Amino acid sequence: MADSDLPLILEADELERRLGHPGLLVVDLGAASTHARQHVPGAMHLGYARIVAPRPPVGGLLPDDRQIGEVLSSIGMTAQSHVVAYDDEGGAKAGRLLWTLDVIGHRGASLLNGGLQAWVGEGHRTESGVTAPARGDYRVTGRTDAVVDAAYVLAHLDDPSVVVLDARSPAEFSGADRRAARGGHIPGAVNFDWTLAIDRTNNLRLKPEAELRAQFAALGVTPDKEVVTHCQTHHRSAHTYIALKALGYPRVRAYAGSWSEWGNDPSLPVEA
Repeated sequence: MADSDLPLILEADELERRLGHPGLLVVDLGAASTHARQHVPGAMHLGYARIVAPRPPVGGLLPDDRQIGEVLSSIGMTAQSHVVAYDDEGGAKAGRLLWTLDVIGHRGASLLNGGLQAWVGEGHRTESGVTAPARGDYRVTGRTDAVVDAAYVLAHLDDPSVVVLDARSPAEFSGADRRAARGGHIPGAVNFDWTLAIDRTNNLRLKPEAELRAQFAALGVTPDKEVVTHCQTHHRSAHTYIALKALGYPRVRAYAGSWSEWGNDPSLPVEA
């Protein structure tokens, strides 16, 4: 049975009903120790480090197509799989996997809304231990335009149809918290701390749609514009990317090198 009808943001109750369906692949990107103690039944664990390829000082870059295919195959994924990703920290690591799947053009994917916090907090059954997956056969055949590089961002700094959304903390954005050779932000970027999308009163789910839309609109981040998300290594901003996609924003892309690249390259302009 195909699960391609599942929404991008999937609630725990719906996932419970779908567990065991052919083609459904639940992927846990939380801590390995947490996974061994409790996880969604049948979930495969995937270490976050396996889906990034840092080249210091730049972090958060994508692995090459061969490595991505190998990692996805190792957790039992095929081209027909519908992936439901979650983690134990608010959804950023899971969001990074879903963004990676967007980049390689895999369409069947969902974020478990609230992740492990929602699953456990609302009494859904869990398993312990680690399950060895049956190997899949996933081959990456190309990439979409969901990823951009520094040259693209630089070329669009004065483009009114493009908004750069910086998902770091306000202190990082201002330069008070410096995590690269230079502090500050990309000229013209707007700041939206990724945690502002999370409802801490509702098991770390995304905030209600109307509230999210109002938050983004107040920053000039509207659906008529192309939105380029970034943070330090496109970890936190992957969650923001998924939030925007879930709201139906038609043109959302991500700058993978993020501030770890921009802030360490003296040839690129900075505002503070």
